[in-house]
Amino acid sequence: MAVSAAFAAAKLETLLISNATSSAAAPMAAASPAQVGLFPRSARAARRSLQMSSASALNLNVNSTSSSVRCEVASDFSVETSDKMDFATNAASSSSALASSLSALEQLKTSAADRYTKERSSIVVIGLSVHTAPVEMREKLAIPEAEWPRAIGELCGLNHIEEAAVLSTCNRMEIYVVALSQHRGVKEVTEWMSKTSGIPVSEICKHRFLLYNKDATQHIFEVSAGLDSLVLGEGQILAQVKQVVKVGQGVVGFGRNISGLFKHAITVGKRVRTETNIAAGAVSVSSAAVELALMKLPESSHATARMLVIGAGKMGKLVIKHLVAKGCTKMVVVNRSEDRVSAIREEMKGIEIIYKPLGEMMECAALADVVFTSTASETPLFLKEHVTDLPPVDPRVGGLRLFVDISVPRNVGACVNEIEAARVYNVDDLKEVVAANKEDRHRKAMEAQAIIAEESKQFEAWRDSLETVPTIKKLRAYAERIRAAELEKCLSKMGDDLPKKSRRAVDDLSRGIVNKLLHGPMQHLRCDGSDSRTLSETLENMHALNRMFNLETEISVLEQKIRAKVEQAQK
Repeated sequence: MAVSAAFAAAKLETLLISNATSSAAAPMAAASPAQVGLFPRSARAARRSLQMSSASALNLNVNSTSSSVRCEVASDFSVETSDKMDFATNAASSSSALASSLSALEQLKTSAADRYTKERSSIVVIGLSVHTAPVEMREKLAIPEAEWPRAIGELCGLNHIEEAAVLSTCNRMEIYVVALSQHRGVKEVTEWMSKTSGIPVSEICKHRFLLYNKDATQHIFEVSAGLDSLVLGEGQILAQVKQVVKVGQGVVGFGRNISGLFKHAITVGKRVRTETNIAAGAVSVSSAAVELALMKLPESSHATARMLVIGAGKMGKLVIKHLVAKGCTKMVVVNRSEDRVSAIREEMKGIEIIYKPLGEMMECAALADVVFTSTASETPLFLKEHVTDLPPVDPRVGGLRLFVDISVPRNVGACVNEIEAARVYNVDDLKEVVAANKEDRHRKAMEAQAIIAEESKQFEAWRDSLETVPTIKKLRAYAERIRAAELEKCLSKMGDDLPKKSRRAVDDLSRGIVNKLLHGPMQHLRCDGSDSRTLSETLENMHALNRMFNLETEISVLEQKIRAKVEQAQK
């Protein structure tokens, strides 16, 4: 389990002092590998001391055997003196080793503190999308909307993750986090994704993309504006981003930075759609699915082809709407219940929409030329054995039964493509429609990027402005401590018989003085982030106040955050 470098430093401190102390207690012992590696000078000194002591002992023994009794007495005296000198030398050497150990320890603790205090919490996105990963992988990673709060809770339970959000759609699976450490945060989230999906970490790493801070902000804004969608300008993704905010409200872990990011992304998406014409034409997965189906059918059969829509949820309803927009006046809809189909029928008067229960799905498929599937089923509805015995399709509509599957997980198995009279298209195959519209939408995308660049600067400025909040709190707390201490001194001098009214008056006086003194500094620490010049001045004021009143963030604050997460994980 990952812990902060500060914790490691504390453990190393005990180890180093223990090594240095043992060197002093046993001067004749060889230097340990740890000492040699970490403190080479001290190790060399210890070895020299050992060699000198050995040589001295050897010379004394020679003298004692070859001399008279008087010389032996003198030699004994010399040995004793020499031993004392060697002990003093070894003690000095050990003392030097201890000092060197402590010096290295201080450097380690300082570097750890620098790393954790200078590294600002980062917004990170770890994602796999239709652009980077196959549908087989995305469907395993997909998290149903009902499971988003649980996922947020588990992600924020990781050691280095403070806030989190999940954006899981048919085209993407993206996790947004605020991480205390970029490297550790990415590692923990990737391992979590592997654990929940069963996909090895190595496979996820091959297909994932990682974005940090400004790049992560740019990305979610592009996603919300429909610029990162398979169909450029798709409008459905904006509704999905809104749903992330709706589901996240009140969930612990969907914090200020992440919620602010997604709310700003919604604003960007609305601006792009209002100020550009990017939403014109086929701009959703559902509309692209209809266009793809019509591209595969002979043009003469567009009005007569028999259409079957399986699933009457949001995606299914959009498929029906786009079929109607393309001139289709009759279709069959298979759904678990008739309520949703009736509601769609009421909304689209004049269109013949025939409802069939899920149990009659295969009979309906046998009579259809094109089958659209958009259900939440986690197992395939159609496999090779289901489709093999279906009657052939009329040659006038191409002679092929088309399955257009816009569900993730997929509703139609890839094995169906092995049947000569059938073709399967999933969300990845919608790239054909994208290619057809690419030329027309490039100019609109450039206009949208200008809006995104402007909004990204505003969001970054807003996030920068949040840095002053801890300083405001610490400055108020600092002033309150002084006020309370001085008030206590004053009241004790005035005696216990001081009336309550007088005590309250003195208390109000001290508060008034403090508030008036703090008013100026507080005003210069507040800004909404809309003006870059004002923001720059505000941050300069913050750093100046931190220095003047010694309010700098200490490593202990970060230690406490990580320690709390470690303790929570161990329960």
